[in-house]
Order: sequence, then structure tokens, then C-alpha cells
Amino acid sequence: MAAIIYQANKKTGVIYAYESISFWNKEKKQSRAKRKCIGKVDPETKKIVPTRKRIPNTSKEKTGRGPVPITRISRNFYGATYLFDKIVETLGVADDLKKCFPKQYKQLLSIAYYLILEDKNPLSRFPRWSAIHKHPYEKIIPSQRSSEVFASITEEDRERFFRLQGKRRVEREYWVYDTTSISSYSKCLNQVRYGFNKDHEPLEQINLAMLFGQTSQLPFYYRKIAGHIPDVKTLKKLLADIRFMELERIKLVMDRGFYSADNINALYKNHLKFLIAARSSLKIVKTGLNSERDRFRSWKHYSPAYDLYAYTMPIKWEYAQTRPYKGDTLKSTRRMYLHLYCSADQALERERALNKLLHKLQIELESGKRNPDHEKLYAVYFEVIHTPVRGIRVVAKEEAIADTKKNYGYFALLSNDIKNPIEALEIYRNKDLVEKAFGNLKERLNLRRLAVSSEQSLDGKLFVEFLALIVLSYIKKKMQSTGLFKNTTMQELLDELDIIEGFEQPGHQPVGEMTNRQMELYEKLGVKPPASLQ
Repeated sequence: MAAIIYQANKKTGVIYAYESISFWNKEKKQSRAKRKCIGKVDPETKKIVPTRKRIPNTSKEKTGRGPVPITRISRNFYGATYLFDKIVETLGVADDLKKCFPKQYKQLLSIAYYLILEDKNPLSRFPRWSAIHKHPYEKIIPSQRSSEVFASITEEDRERFFRLQGKRRVEREYWVYDTTSISSYSKCLNQVRYGFNKDHEPLEQINLAMLFGQTSQLPFYYRKIAGHIPDVKTLKKLLADIRFMELERIKLVMDRGFYSADNINALYKNHLKFLIAARSSLKIVKTGLNSERDRFRSWKHYSPAYDLYAYTMPIKWEYAQTRPYKGDTLKSTRRMYLHLYCSADQALERERALNKLLHKLQIELESGKRNPDHEKLYAVYFEVIHTPVRGIRVVAKEEAIADTKKNYGYFALLSNDIKNPIEALEIYRNKDLVEKAFGNLKERLNLRRLAVSSEQSLDGKLFVEFLALIVLSYIKKKMQSTGLFKNTTMQELLDELDIIEGFEQPGHQPVGEMTNRQMELYEKLGVKPPASLQ
């Protein structure tokens, strides 16, 4: 006697239908039943969708290299993953992965594709996505299996991948170096520590450092850092990694959080070109600013494009190299360019903010309701006089206020390569692309908070997230250069392509239908539409 039994998969939520056939076991003299999976239940129609039957390969001859013939009939979403295939092929990501991870590269790509298209879903939902999408691995990767894939990614293979990708980038482009913090609830990860959280979350964290090409607008290197390590301490490790990756003609762009005399000396020692922001309170900047303050605020140095004054002066850097093996220090001077800027709008904005603060401080002093956190500010900007007749009298220290306002609107960049102040400013301002990349990691790729419990899983997941970021960065660059962002978001573009179906049957390539709009999107992204779908 046959009956239909329904059972839900606890991990994926998919309901499967089984044919149960009862029979009598003569030996045990008991009633038994045999079950056979006949399909899964469609959540909308509630009908049973038959499972795919595999056609066994009866040929005894070994097949050589070449396309694997289609032996089953299936219909899967094909358009977005086809786009990703072409991108990783164009960038050499697929080839480099295959060299470094010959056994896992298809799984790595499939998981990366999933993270892009299912940005808010956990990896436990991968089997459901896999069942309706064509992707490199073509098989389901359960949660346990994905953890095994992550754990199999070795440091040596990952570094080799970075080295291969780094050599594919534009040689003379500047590389932006920056870090971000990723919060975590986990107590099992060694590098999770309290530190300066850039998302202002009161959680322990790890830091993630990344190199990003300004011309290619693609990332090619990252590493994780303990959460309590400040930015200024990370540069020397980066320089060691660069030497290991055998990369040449390095040019780095960094914000002022990476500035220190030791770091500048290390950059000179390694013969690297750099552009770095510097605080106006630094002696080297104050000296130049005080000597050229009145001279460079002239029409000759005004930039209408940026609405500010820009001026460059050559200076000498006092280079020092400690030699522990000889117990001495080499000292000399090196060439450097100090780029000075003055923005009237920025000066006005900061002056308004200071005036509001001073007004608040004065009210607190006159009312006697002093804020303990403001005691240092009271002492800097005000003098409080107590008299028997008039009581409390608050007098502003005009010289101190004027001295604070003196440098408002001024900022500086240092470089041992760029002579033109506007060129330096343009390169530096383009560094926000790495900050946007961090935004993609945290928001679109769901990496704002870590949800792993082991170092190996963390390392592997970060690597796959990095692969996904390469693909997203490429799409973003193409969308910007072709004007697609004017009327289309990235999510809308991916949704538009993801609905393209590919119908496979033995002896034929995937076929389906495409609209003119979908073909136009492929072309603007620099990808030829699949011939069988045109």
C-alpha cells in the first residue's frame, strides 16, 4: 500500500514529498515501509514538483577536456550569475582562483555569487537559492559544507591569490590604504578586542585593512587586524606584505591617521611613493603655513573648480634610519612636497561651530551649572571673575579664540611624488572609494557584525566576501562610467538580470528570452549578452 508523506527540512524550510510503500517483513514478522523522495512542495501552488532524475553515464570511455554535455532537463535563473561569470573571467579572478584553490574555486565563486544576490540572507539559505540558480559549482552547499570550505582556505594560498591579482592591476595607479572596524559578539576569536569603533558601536571588534586601486577601482588585498591596534601601527606590516607579494612601483594614499615620523621614514626606506594627509598642528606643517599663509591666499593660487586656495612648497624631510645590527642611526634629508589648502567655506563652517560652543560654555559658567566634561574648555577660552557686588563675571579670552580660529579652513597633504597641489587634492579625495567599498562589505554583503565562531571560519568567510566585493566594485565602476546610476540602482540592475531564465536540455545550450533593456544593461557593463538568449 502506497501513501504520500510530507516532511520539512529543518535548515532550509523546504517541504519534501515521499512515497511510502508498506510491506510485511517475514523474518521480523513486522510491518515495514520504504520511502522514496518524489519531489518538493511548491510553497505557492502546494503542488509536488518532481525531483530531477540523473541520467547515468553508461559509456566506459574516458572523456577528455571540453564542455560537459547536458544530461538533464532544467530551468534555472541564469542572467545575473552569467554576468558574474564574465566579470571574474575578465578580471582574471577565475583563473587565479583555479591556480590557488583548484579543488574549491567553484564553491568559492558560487558562495560569492550568493552573497551578492541574497545580501541579507544567511548561508543556511544557500540550498534554496542553489536549487533555482545556475552557478559555477552547480550543487547544493549545506551550511556544514560551507564551513569546511572556509576552513580549507590556507594563508599561503590566499597570499598567492593576492600576489597574482596585484600584478594584474594598473602599474602606475595610486593605491588607497585604509581600515575599518567590524563588530562582533563572539568571545572565541583571538583578535576581537575593544578599540576605536568606526561605526561607534559599543562592541568588541576586529579591524580590516584593505588596498584599493584608484584607477581600476578594484580591491586586491586585505588582512584582518586585532581590534585594539590603531591605524598608525599597521603600516609597517603592510610594507612587509607588499615586499612578500613582489609588487613594484607602489604608490600609497592614506589619511592622517597613518601619519607618524616612523611611518614616513619606513616609506622612504622602502622606496615607495606616497600621498598622506597631515594635521595642521604638526611642526612641519605649521612652519610652512606660517611662512606662506598670506602669500598663497591670492588669486594666482585660487582654484575655481574646488573653490579654495592651493599652494605647494618643496621642503626637506629629516630622514632617520635606525640600524640595530650596527647600533647606530643614519640621518639625512629627503625631498618632500608640502601641499597647503585654504577653504573659506570650511573656515566659516568651523567658526560657526566654535561660536555655538563658546555660547554654550558661557551660559554654563554664568548660570553656575558647570559641566565636568567642559572644564578644560572653560580654562582655555574664559576667565571667571567673582566680585562681591556683581557676582560671577565671565570674560572671554579673545587671543585664545583668535588663535584657534587662525587655522580654520586650512589643511595639508604631504607627498614625495606629486608636485601639483590640485593633482594631489584630486587623488586624495578619490580615496573615498575604499570607504564606499567598506560600506558595501558591511551593508550589502552583511558583514556589519561577525557571526562566526572560529578563526578558520572567519578567515574563509572574509576571503569569500572579498571575492564578492571585487565583482560589486567592477559593476559599480561600469555603472558610474556609463551613467546607469542616473536612473537605476545596483539592486534594480541585479534584479533585472536575475529574472532571466536559462532552459537546459540534452544536446543544447541554455536558451531563454531577453528584453531590449536587459541586453542594453549587459552591453553597458562591458559584457556580451549570452548568444543563446538573444
